[in-house]
Amino acid sequence: MSSLMRWSPFFPSDPFEDFDELFTHGSHFLPAVDMYQTQDAITVEIPLAGIDPEKVEIFIEDGMLRIQGTSSQKTEVEDQEYLRREIRHGSFSRSIPLPTSVREDEIRAVSENGMLKINLPKQGKETKKPVKITVKPN
Repeated sequence: MSSLMRWSPFFPSDPFEDFDELFTHGSHFLPAVDMYQTQDAITVEIPLAGIDPEKVEIFIEDGMLRIQGTSSQKTEVEDQEYLRREIRHGSFSRSIPLPTSVREDEIRAVSENGMLKINLPKQGKETKKPVKITVKPN
């Protein structure tokens, strides 16, 4: 019985293989985001398990919520050949347009059990200057 191999018309290697490698093992990743609203607030949730909340920055500017940070790899097996590597590490950044203006002085960000939860109370006036929000461990 023979094992299956990826066929490639390109010799000596498939140029898209490097592209796949960038997304699989690259140093930049894109975390998933859930965003929902009530009558009074917008809530954004982002799973950031294993990421130190102190390495996460949150900004509001021009009607956009921007979340960025870094995750460092804590373990590395030097003398072993990895069979699969899917745990992401490196930097991340998400920019999310807000559907309405928010009260910057009342924004709260909490990191609990690997989930970052940002609560953005709604308001009627426009954001005038960039605002940085501090993540608090729960």
